[in-house]
Amino acid sequence: MKDLIQSQKMIYPDLLEVMQKRYTILYTISLFQPIGRRGIVEQTGFTERFIRNEIELLHNQGLVNMTTKGMFITEVGNDIINNLHPFNRELSGISYLEEQLMKKIGIKKVIVVPGDCDQHEFIKQELGRATVQFLKKMVDRNVTIAVTGGTTMAAVAEAMVPFEKYECVFVPARGGVGEKVENQANTIVAKMAKAEKGNYHLLHVPDPLSESLYQSLMNESSIVEILKIIKDANFVIHGIGDALTMASRRKTPQRVKKKLMAKQAVSEAFGYYFDIEGNIVHKVRTFGIQLEDLAKTSCVLTVAGGKSKAQAISSYMIQGKSDVLITDEAAATEILSTNNK
Repeated sequence: MKDLIQSQKMIYPDLLEVMQKRYTILYTISLFQPIGRRGIVEQTGFTERFIRNEIELLHNQGLVNMTTKGMFITEVGNDIINNLHPFNRELSGISYLEEQLMKKIGIKKVIVVPGDCDQHEFIKQELGRATVQFLKKMVDRNVTIAVTGGTTMAAVAEAMVPFEKYECVFVPARGGVGEKVENQANTIVAKMAKAEKGNYHLLHVPDPLSESLYQSLMNESSIVEILKIIKDANFVIHGIGDALTMASRRKTPQRVKKKLMAKQAVSEAFGYYFDIEGNIVHKVRTFGIQLEDLAKTSCVLTVAGGKSKAQAISSYMIQGKSDVLITDEAAATEILSTNNK
């Protein structure tokens, strides 16, 4: 396909540019339908005049329906998006980014979605969709899926769909972190299970834990039972946090924050804090999956995006605990740029 695209660029450069723009418009409508012209202008950055002319053409081709509520993608339009998706990834350089990132961080698979979720919230939804699509391809039996909390995992839950053939059990990979209920692992797994039509278990413990509370909970048979299910999960899906942001969410004591700053911690996952070299500089007592548990998991999916997360992603990935990285174009570009300096 690369050779074909290069040939087309030489012979029909304008045609490829127009096609890519029309694909962007169609894709934007499919994401935000119903949506008006002004909304498309805001999301794409194209001029209103250009959008008006292109929408008229797409409508005449039967790819878009226009109603009083806004524009909707038609079934034919949706087919066009699906058919052009691989071609557009090659054309936009996304496939090349994936290849380069796999080489740089030494991981089996990288999936990159266009955009920057720091700039556009809907890109986080795309990370969620990409994660669910990958899971659907991978799940070939009844499985247990452990999931952490956070806004990115909440986006994965929003994108969840039934897997049809197999029974999935969703479990929280850790206890509750922070104050927002909608971003707690327990809430997310319940939402995923409902959307997938599967089952779930909850873990009613805070994160982090004091030593005395940890020892007390380890004597509770119900906690020990759910902990075994979590640690035996077939799939683990998790995000990566900025170190100091996560420390604040955990209401970390000031002395520990100072330690994290002194040791230049940049990332956090599963209660571990890492510096830019991937070294563990601090660990909080948590209930749930530990780094060593990931070795026996069939597949570990790391999902994180945004240019601001590039350093944190690079830092954590040095651990080599993940099988798949699902990120966005901005983070991927920044990681490659930083590593090449």
